Amino acid sequence: MSEEILVNVTPQETRVAVLHLGAVQELHIERAKCRGLVSNIYMGRVVRVLPGMQSAFIDIGLERAAFLHVADIWEERHNGDPERPIEQILHEGQTLMVQVIKDPIGTKGARLSTQISFAGRYLVYLPQETHIGISQKIEGEEEREHLRQKLHQLMPADATGGFIVRTMAETAEDAEMLADIEYLRRLWKSIQSRGNCVVPCLMYQDLDLSLRVLRDFVNTETSRILIDSRETYQRMAEFAQNYTHAVLDKLQHYGADRPLFDLHAIEDEIAKALGRRVDLKSGGYLIIDQTEALTTVDVNTGGFVGARNFDDTIFKTNLEAAQAIARQLRLRNLGGIIIIDFIDMDNPEHQEAVLMELRKALARDPTRTTVSGFSALGLVEMTRKRTRESLAHVLCEPCPTCAGRGEIKTAQTVCYDVLREILREARQFDAREYRIVAAQSVIDLFLDEESGSLAQLIDFIGKPVSLQVETTYPQEQYDIILL
Repeated sequence: MSEEILVNVTPQETRVAVLHLGAVQELHIERAKCRGLVSNIYMGRVVRVLPGMQSAFIDIGLERAAFLHVADIWEERHNGDPERPIEQILHEGQTLMVQVIKDPIGTKGARLSTQISFAGRYLVYLPQETHIGISQKIEGEEEREHLRQKLHQLMPADATGGFIVRTMAETAEDAEMLADIEYLRRLWKSIQSRGNCVVPCLMYQDLDLSLRVLRDFVNTETSRILIDSRETYQRMAEFAQNYTHAVLDKLQHYGADRPLFDLHAIEDEIAKALGRRVDLKSGGYLIIDQTEALTTVDVNTGGFVGARNFDDTIFKTNLEAAQAIARQLRLRNLGGIIIIDFIDMDNPEHQEAVLMELRKALARDPTRTTVSGFSALGLVEMTRKRTRESLAHVLCEPCPTCAGRGEIKTAQTVCYDVLREILREARQFDAREYRIVAAQSVIDLFLDEESGSLAQLIDFIGKPVSLQVETTYPQEQYDIILL
């Protein structure tokens, strides 16, 4: 048992850290004012159908309309029935039950599906389906068939709907799986009973983060779950008593004076996870940049010169980087397209070993990942399923000075912008005097290096120009006042 889960609770937010062998692997943060929407079920209204994109926008009561693609629309079809285009399935004003499968991210609205599913600890219930599926992570064909037969035998005679058997069901007792079936069926009935609400409306909200820990995060390697709130501990214990009894013994209330996250240095890990640079133990480092389209990871040797020759130095740095990258993707919750620029390796065996190390390290990640080989440019392309905002997007916002660019114009560039603006104003308006209001660094440059440029402009327009420092202005901001 090498895994621990720490739950830190305040009235404003709940934070969960998953530790493996003492190192933080995952961080989850849920704020009371903005809980995630994934798995929530709504009765929504179609506001627009886009045949060209085979998609529709659905009003579910959020700030932005949510997005539904034709591939995510569930329809009961018999053998040979062709798929229908979206304009034959939906029309504006139509109401339908939808489930959120991706949170709103950046400027994009939530993504929806009409195939309803909700998870218990051991099973996922599919009320519209009839088949029994097995998690892809359960690989042995004998084990898959055994679980399928076991579920068939446990299902009540009047049971409807289908199920997917989760990986945790491999070690579940019959009574635990039966309790899961009953819980999920009761939940579906309670959702159906709310079908007469005023559209748009929320029909089912997923469990909060503290209870999802018991349902989704705990596994056979989990040794204990430490909770620093007595009230939350009691809620989790009550939930475990009713629905996840096997987890009950792992719950522990943490009541010491020293903050739980400080004790395990989680606050330091959060601070590091918000930075671009990740230092490796060998002296190498990673640079991680997240953009709207993709995330890039650049591997550098840094000060590592420990191996016998340069090729070995590169190989060892890349092997260490592969493990660090897998951990950082989970820790920062980075998703979508990820491009990794390992240090160039001429030896194909070294390349293959680094790829194997990366795939091995990613195997522990519960989020689905796919890794391609090295491209012609020596880059590794991979994807990681994105269902919620990254850690940086939850905790940070774009810099108001650089608007998220990560850099600002130099004081000299701003000076030249100011000179051009005064020339523009002088051609349009006949002012008595022009006053430049700008940051200290810009005014200092006008008084020193660029004093000649300012004097030239004054001679050219034939009007005086005065300078005024505004301490609250960032370097790029300035105003030209006409007097």
